[in-house]
Amino acid sequence: MRKKMTKIAILGAAGQIAQLVEPMLLKKDNIDMILYLRHPNKLKQINEAREKVIKGDASNFNELKEALTDVDLVYANLAGANIEEQAKTVVKAMDANNIKRLIWISSLGIYNEVPGKFGEWNKNILGSYLTTYRAAADQITASDLDYTIIRPAWLTNKDEISYEKTVGAKTPFKGTEVSRLSVADYIADLIENPTKDVKANVGLDKAGTDGDKPAWY
Repeated sequence: MRKKMTKIAILGAAGQIAQLVEPMLLKKDNIDMILYLRHPNKLKQINEAREKVIKGDASNFNELKEALTDVDLVYANLAGANIEEQAKTVVKAMDANNIKRLIWISSLGIYNEVPGKFGEWNKNILGSYLTTYRAAADQITASDLDYTIIRPAWLTNKDEISYEKTVGAKTPFKGTEVSRLSVADYIADLIENPTKDVKANVGLDKAGTDGDKPAWY
């Protein structure tokens, strides 16, 4: 008997991490995807049987509400100066469609949780970016959604899956870097196991990468 299909909406589907998650989900025979993004031409390859591309802006409520019809889970891989407005719209559109489960990608340092010289370096490099991403995360945590907020360390393109978690906004962050593939693996795991890390705020890093700044920088 065929498994019940789960429909996932990926917002910002052309993002580097999102494009690593998508083929992972295609290996599962019970997941279909809505790929929601402003520039569909940035997508490399589409499985037309399992993926539906919708051009839209995550800050446009009417567009997003329509795109999320019959969706079971939303994974938001969004960015930009208006990230807080996008967060508000995502919450509103999910509520309108009675969708509870949200995976939201944010940034390390939004809670001033990165200790020591690396924390100072991170704050100096990211600056106002941290303020806007914190404001967006606050919109998510104040909602009634079953969210997981992910705060990755500085991202690498290493071909490896190796990561550890620090759970809680006040828990000191570990490490300085993590591979995009590791973050994608964690996201795919949450999608496959949607009751995992609900209402959790999770930092991701590769163990043993502590330092004053990422080794590659």
